Amino acid sequence: MDDTPTQINLLTLNVWGLKYISKLRRQRLEEIGRQLAAADPQPHIVALQECFTEEDYRSIRRETRFMLPYGKYYCSGSFGGGLAILSRWPIEESTVFRYSLNGRPTAFFRGDWYVGKGVACAKIRYGPGPKHIVEVFNTHTHSPYESGPNDSYLCHRTSQAWEMAKLLRGAAERGHLVVALGDFNMLPLSLQHRIITAHSPVRDVWRVLHPESSVGPADHPAEQARRRPIPTAEFNIIENGAASDGPYNTWRWTKQQQKLLGPGKPEVTVAPDTIDRRGKRIDFVFASTGDISVLGGGWAPTRASVGMMMRHPQLGCSLSDHFAVEATLEFHPLSAPSSSSDNPQPHHLHPAKTTATATATPYDTGALKPRGPSKQSSLLSNPKFRPDSETIAHDVFLRAPAGATPGGGGTEDDGETFDARTMSTHIPAQALDNGTFLHIAPQRSPTPSEAGFGSHDHLDDDLSQKKEFAAQANLGDEQTALPGTVYDDVLAVLERYVRREEGQRKWRGRHFFASVAGTVACLVGVFWSPHNYVAFILMLVSSLGLVAGTIDGLLALLFFNSELRALREFEWEVRNAKGGRDDMDDDQRAW
Repeated sequence: MDDTPTQINLLTLNVWGLKYISKLRRQRLEEIGRQLAAADPQPHIVALQECFTEEDYRSIRRETRFMLPYGKYYCSGSFGGGLAILSRWPIEESTVFRYSLNGRPTAFFRGDWYVGKGVACAKIRYGPGPKHIVEVFNTHTHSPYESGPNDSYLCHRTSQAWEMAKLLRGAAERGHLVVALGDFNMLPLSLQHRIITAHSPVRDVWRVLHPESSVGPADHPAEQARRRPIPTAEFNIIENGAASDGPYNTWRWTKQQQKLLGPGKPEVTVAPDTIDRRGKRIDFVFASTGDISVLGGGWAPTRASVGMMMRHPQLGCSLSDHFAVEATLEFHPLSAPSSSSDNPQPHHLHPAKTTATATATPYDTGALKPRGPSKQSSLLSNPKFRPDSETIAHDVFLRAPAGATPGGGGTEDDGETFDARTMSTHIPAQALDNGTFLHIAPQRSPTPSEAGFGSHDHLDDDLSQKKEFAAQANLGDEQTALPGTVYDDVLAVLERYVRREEGQRKWRGRHFFASVAGTVACLVGVFWSPHNYVAFILMLVSSLGLVAGTIDGLLALLFFNSELRALREFEWEVRNAKGGRDDMDDDQRAW
């Protein structure tokens, strides 16, 4: 392996490789492989989407095997998720995470459910150190086939952004550099975009370098509210990063314009000052800084551009219906130690020494002595106990809420009391009715990586180091929280979609029973039928009706039940995240 690099070049491209559907697929993807091998600067990590056949993947691998010797094609769903990752450095681990909400099997003409969309995950080692690992997450989220308030797939894309944020957050807690690339099918600063940047420690590379870039196509309401002039094709590429739907891409031309392209025909050019109303940025590169305290610095974006805009040398068409998005991360060492110690040691390097000298805290479970049966279990075993008239004591290993007084004084606005002697929190009975036993604290709970230390003084040091590095690398402020209204918007989307799916389940179940009754009626009619052709028609109608009803019955029993349970899990996580805020009411606390 080469010496530890100071730059990492990234590239993401939707190659539009749908078998039997995408035009000139084989020729285009072969040329994509050749252009990747000849790219300057040479990409170190490449994320591909819509590469649905292994034949196309192998053709790209043949062209890039010397520059990108490591690669992984990810298999998921009935026809494959179309995701692949190419790397200059070894891939130590890989897995594919399938989204829990991803379209509907009834929309067979769209195919999202059948390809099993998800996240291709890879751990890539770029250096010899224990933290010299970049975790790459490549995804292609559900396509936005609908728009406006009646977009039934908005809930799916929101759930997918939420699950992506959890994956990124978990990787960052392991102290690794985190990179997320792909076709996210969302617009900058949209609900899904804000969920990813607020719930995981990553930044949108393009907005770091182009903070005034557009937030959608020229006709989008959010972009119109900025009152900017309609961009030109060149401006959309250079400043706005519009790698999709722009006039430079020949697959967005009309059929009459596309007829001007082909072997032996003169090249058709597009003027840079062409007005571009439809160009938008839906392909993203998100990146974290890595563990600054261990690495002695962090990774910051220094370049972001739209690439792979060349045309096929013989066919004259664009290589895909998307252009690529390229980015460069550069390692920046901290200019000066942020700690006042003469020889500071990162807490991550010596956890044993840290915990040995630290004062025990409620997070340190070793400091808690075992007790007898909890009061909660004794209350629940009492048949006279009524949850709606009393409160229960729920043993939790958490620190007291801010403002709580030892001995059970509690706070006025949180609906709970805290006992410092028994480490018990008295939770309102409504929480028991809802089956939820959570301690809601105004401050966030420690991450799993933080909870392993007895003292949390190093968290303040890490935070100061992150702020210092962000200022040094011109990263801007990191979005760390969403306002409560955003969670309300997510819950409103969930509520509308749950009502829709419950209605679908009900009517499809009724269709099944109606088809069974219709089949029985047709069979009775066959018995009394005076003519053979009438009997044939009745048998045909009953058979087709029973098949259709059985399919709907299976959907109601299997798919819709599974989807509604996934929606309940998503709703619980959103309410739990919203419940950690100070402005929630008592009903939200007890959910």
